[in-house]
Order: sequence, then C-alpha cells, then structure tokens
Amino acid sequence: MSGVGVWFAKITRMSIVGTVEKTIRRSGSTIHYWLVGPEDGRLVTFTPGASMDHRMFDEQVSVVASAGYCVLTWDVRGHGRSKPIGDSFSLEIVAGDLLALMDEAGYRKAVHIGQSFGGFVAQEIARRHPERVRALVLVGSTSITMHYRRRDRWALKLTPPLFKLWPEEDFKKRVAQNTATKPGVQRYAYDATNALSKEEFLQVWKGVVRSLDEDEGYRIRQPLLLTHGEHDRAGNVAKVAPEWAAREPDCRYEVIPDAGHNANQDNPDLFNRLLLEFLEQRAPA
Repeated sequence: MSGVGVWFAKITRMSIVGTVEKTIRRSGSTIHYWLVGPEDGRLVTFTPGASMDHRMFDEQVSVVASAGYCVLTWDVRGHGRSKPIGDSFSLEIVAGDLLALMDEAGYRKAVHIGQSFGGFVAQEIARRHPERVRALVLVGSTSITMHYRRRDRWALKLTPPLFKLWPEEDFKKRVAQNTATKPGVQRYAYDATNALSKEEFLQVWKGVVRSLDEDEGYRIRQPLLLTHGEHDRAGNVAKVAPEWAAREPDCRYEVIPDAGHNANQDNPDLFNRLLLEFLEQRAPA
C-alpha cells in the first residue's frame, strides 16, 4: 500500500470532535457555518450545490480535518439553517458570503471545494479574488466562463419557467432521483431540497442560470481537481468536462465510478482518496 493509502486507512478510523457552529448576518440572511480541525491548519472550504446543505460533505469533513486541515462547511443562504434567503440571490452575493465567513474565521486563503453550484462559487472566487484561493476541487460542476452552444444556453434559460409549472412534490422526488445513485443519498437529497419552499428554489435557480459569464480568454491558474460521477446526468456536466479539463493549465481530471451528480456521497471512499492525494500534493497541511 502507498504512503497515501496507509495515511487514508489510518485517518478514516479517527473521529473529529469539537465542531463549532457559528453565524453571521449578511444582506438579510443569517448564514450558518461550521468549523472543525486545527486552527493553525490550512483552511479547506466545502460549498454544497443548489438545494443541498452542509451535510452533503459529512463523509469528507472528518477525513480532511484528521489530515491536519481546518474545515469550513456552511449552508448557502436560503438552504438548510441559513434562513431567510435574504435580499437577493446571485453568484456574486454567495461568493461574497463565503469570503465573509473566511474573514470572520481569520483566514485569507483556502482550498475551495464545491459541488455543482458550489463549484460555481469556487470558480467565482478564483476569478475575482485569486489571492484568496490556494487550490480548487470541483464535483459535478461546469465552467462558468466557457463558450457553450446556443442550444445548451437556451435549454438552461428555459428551466426556471419549467420548474415553476412542475408539481412541487414530484419535482423534489425527481431532484433526489437524478442527484444520486444510492438510495440513502437520494433520501438525503430529498430531505435537503424539502427544506426550501418552491419560491426559494426558483429564486435560487434563477441565480444559478445567471451565473454563466463567457470569457474565452480566462483560465484557472490555481491547481484544479475536476471530478464528476460516472452516471452524472445533470445538465451537460459529463459531456463538457473533458473539454474543460483540457483547456485548464493545471488540472487533474477524474471520473468517479458508481456515482451520480453527488459523487462525493455516492462513492465517498474513492473520492476521499483522490481528495487527500490532491491535497497532499498541491496544498499540504
């Protein structure tokens, strides 16, 4: 077994205690966040996707904190415990929320890990505030700056009115089914989505749709681990990922087998191994 493998085997048997829940008030919303791990360790942030909450990273938090990092998880405004949604919802506002959490915790720089829309947030910070980013890990996300075909752009723009007409209970069930391959993860996804009213979800999704900002000359300059599940059928994630990975100058691209959109939950063992290897190589604790 490699050194990383032995290290992983040891820390997966450890448990982290002392998680601290904190809140800040921003733009009409009370943002809840959690910190765990050594205060003098490098910061790793985890941002969940639209309609998910901080619990989607439960399988990663103790592993990363045990490896010597300070871990920050949070509920994006309108999600989980971060209620109400506040004055408005946009990628810029949510990225600002995360930077404010980092400031409150006393960190200038972090490894930013984001799933789906959480990956948009990580990219926005890397693009607008590169000095706040040590590395990026993206799960089931797409580039916010790539050029997409007109058909794909129109399909995304048509989703808000479609979701508005969709019966709410059936919509939440479909979200859960299409998010994950494992029944337990699907139950989690339904529970997390159920915490948002239909009006809140529509406000969030309109913010997601407005997140794309084509900039063909932009490249992510920080180390990047780009991943998605083998069975990820959310939008065009799996379709465009190889092209996106090829255009970034410092990118490691991995497809997670036996996993859907929430790949870190569907196959946490493999995802955690890849994550720890990446952290050890590109942002050692």
